[in-house]
Amino acid sequence: MSEVCIAARFPARLELEAGTYYWCRCGRSKTQPFCDGSHEGTGIEPLEFTLEAKRAVSLCQCKHTARQPFCDGTHKTLP
Repeated sequence: MSEVCIAARFPARLELEAGTYYWCRCGRSKTQPFCDGSHEGTGIEPLEFTLEAKRAVSLCQCKHTARQPFCDGTHKTLP
């Protein structure tokens, strides 16, 4: 399995409609924080998540959160 890449050291704050999304876990996607297929061959798969209603979210972009796909502030402690 490949190492995850830190895409950014801050969350993506978005207002998302109800629906299913694929959060990038590898950090290689050019469409952060969502998957664009760049994980192929890394052994790291995107995380599917569903929102039941429209809401504001803070999605992790450092890829080290314990609350995937949501930011938990871990980016503040990374070297």
